Amino acid sequence: MLEQSFFVPLSEEKYDDRYSIEDLITSSNKKVSSSISKEANLLTSGFAVILLEGHPDLLYVNVGLFFDRSIEEPNNEKIVRGSHEGLVESLFVNLNILRRRAQTPELSIKKTKIGNKLKRETAIVYMHDIADPETVTLIEDRIKDISSDLVISPGFIGEYIQDGAYSPFPQLLYTERPDRIISHLLEGRIVILTDGSPTALIAPISVFAFFQSPDDYNVHFILGSFYRVIRFLSLAIAVTLPALYISVVAFNYEILPNPLILPVKNSLANIPYPPLIEALIMEFTIELIREAGVRLPSPIGQTIGIVGGLVIGEAVVNAGLVSNMMIIVVALTAIASFVIPSPEMNSVVRVLRFPFMFLSAIFGILGVTLASMLLIIHLCKLTSFGRSYLSPIAPFRLKDMKDTVIRMPVWLLNTRPLATKPKELKQQGYSWWWRQREKGK
Repeated sequence: MLEQSFFVPLSEEKYDDRYSIEDLITSSNKKVSSSISKEANLLTSGFAVILLEGHPDLLYVNVGLFFDRSIEEPNNEKIVRGSHEGLVESLFVNLNILRRRAQTPELSIKKTKIGNKLKRETAIVYMHDIADPETVTLIEDRIKDISSDLVISPGFIGEYIQDGAYSPFPQLLYTERPDRIISHLLEGRIVILTDGSPTALIAPISVFAFFQSPDDYNVHFILGSFYRVIRFLSLAIAVTLPALYISVVAFNYEILPNPLILPVKNSLANIPYPPLIEALIMEFTIELIREAGVRLPSPIGQTIGIVGGLVIGEAVVNAGLVSNMMIIVVALTAIASFVIPSPEMNSVVRVLRFPFMFLSAIFGILGVTLASMLLIIHLCKLTSFGRSYLSPIAPFRLKDMKDTVIRMPVWLLNTRPLATKPKELKQQGYSWWWRQREKGK
């Protein structure tokens, strides 16, 4: 690259005082400076410095070699229909992808560098005519206040800038899908991208965004709503089912129907320890199998899952260490947790099971109720960059409920969520079918 952009043009032109070195260089990425110490970061970024005797200025030319991963669908956000394009590790490529999808001058990009010793380029992306200026300024200030030698991943940025530092719930939405990013930009949210990572951070966000998938908008709204209801039911199952089993077996067995009392009793007859210990053993085993499947190569990971699910499960039941009912409860809990599309929320749900189990072992059904109340209180108190985490339920806004637990028809989603404080509330007009209905045709 240095040969093509510098030596060849220099050899073809007779250099004299009429020309400057900068005029001869064909590279578009060049910079003139008077100090080499101030521009040392350019040398470490792949720039070459050209010094000419008798001239005080230094000329920097970008001759760095970079390798970019091919653009493909993210493994953790696969969909059936729609775009199969994903972000890559290059910030330049990611911004190009967003520019191609949002060809409007209102798409604003602000770049900054974070990190004291090893600096990493970061971009804040938002729609200038929609996003709330105060929220943009707030995010910029928090990013500039980051003081760390190295920012390894977007997770570092998320922990530095989120409101609730000690809350396990994610307060930024992590995604690698450009189509998902564009949809949130058009709702007035702000996106944070970092060089070296394909993950984008979206803020401010509500808890309902973690249960939405692009597939919800690629099918009829009735089917999309059905999928979302299934996800929220799976959330309730994944969090409370083991705790409910412990409370029913240990305290409140009278709520069981009569036909189930004998099967449950026979299943627990030979178990030598209380239901809490039984549940902890199986939950811990499931977590071990899950982590082993993630860390190992795909063929071996699938084998571990089969071995753990069939062989170990049957062996512990035959050995009298765990009851058949507990195997069913843990299996349903694990399957329900996999339904949640967000890996971050999935991890939180896996952790929440344990305090629910401990409280149910102490207080029974009352413990499950107490844990649920504490969870709801915490979610009501939690905010994402000053916006309610449970919006639009708390505070309640009926118009914004059209795209939360269920999805209304696309032609009814005519306004942006008020929680993001967009400059322009109206998003689209009604459909032709709706206008004809209003005319009485």
